[in-house]
Amino acid sequence: MKKKRTIKKTMLTVCVFLIALLILFPFIWMLFCSFKPLNEIYEFPPRLISENMSMKNYEKVLFQQDPSFLVYLKNTVITTVLSVLGTVVTSALAGYAFAKMKFKFRDQLFLLYLATMMVPFQVLMVPQFILFKGMGIFNTLWALILPRLFTPLGTFLMRQYFLDVPDEIIEAGKVEGLGEFGIFRRLVLPLAKPAVATVVILNFVWRWNDYEAPLIFLTDDKLYTLTVGLTNFIDDAGFSQDNLIMAASTIALIPIIIVFIVGQRYFIEGLTSGSVKG
Repeated sequence: MKKKRTIKKTMLTVCVFLIALLILFPFIWMLFCSFKPLNEIYEFPPRLISENMSMKNYEKVLFQQDPSFLVYLKNTVITTVLSVLGTVVTSALAGYAFAKMKFKFRDQLFLLYLATMMVPFQVLMVPQFILFKGMGIFNTLWALILPRLFTPLGTFLMRQYFLDVPDEIIEAGKVEGLGEFGIFRRLVLPLAKPAVATVVILNFVWRWNDYEAPLIFLTDDKLYTLTVGLTNFIDDAGFSQDNLIMAASTIALIPIIIVFIVGQRYFIEGLTSGSVKG
């Protein structure tokens, strides 16, 4: 019986490894192709490793483009970091209010706020375009930052996590003379690291990979983000410099991997808490 269990576990481990390898293979292929000359990417039969691999593609991407790919990276970092910070602040404050503060029509207002998740971005594109034109922030990075400071999903996740916080902690804070904001900042928020990490990771990935908003609200190529900047490696005739695209995509992927590795220990816990309570 024990031998059968060992065999089953071994087979399951092998299957999981093969599935993981299958999922990761496109990224592995992208990484190796980022070091190859353009002609070797299309050769048949394909080879993962080539004797002509070098750092030339990365040099062209980072230092020989106009504007430089570093400009796109800087714009993406600015818009993503400010958007994520704003989202964490607003989601945490709103989540705490909806979870622990009592006011009239609280639950109805929360459901109405969640209902905005059903409105697709395509419906909002034209109104936002007109609004940003009138505000004078069209073709600026603020057009990407301001609409992203609020997210119903982030508020939902934070609220669900705050519902697990015992009311006794809040009562103890009031006994100590803390106000509502003091209780939130000093007692409740430090307990919500898993929820905060979940909001950070989800929003970082979404904002970092956003393509539609920069494409619509930016016209100056010096303000482009990474996703739109990648199109500069396709010329007017439709010829794609895939070796440079592979290198640029690898560079763009690194921050996402770093953020996930740093926050993944809290990620699953935060998602679980946000999905169990109702």
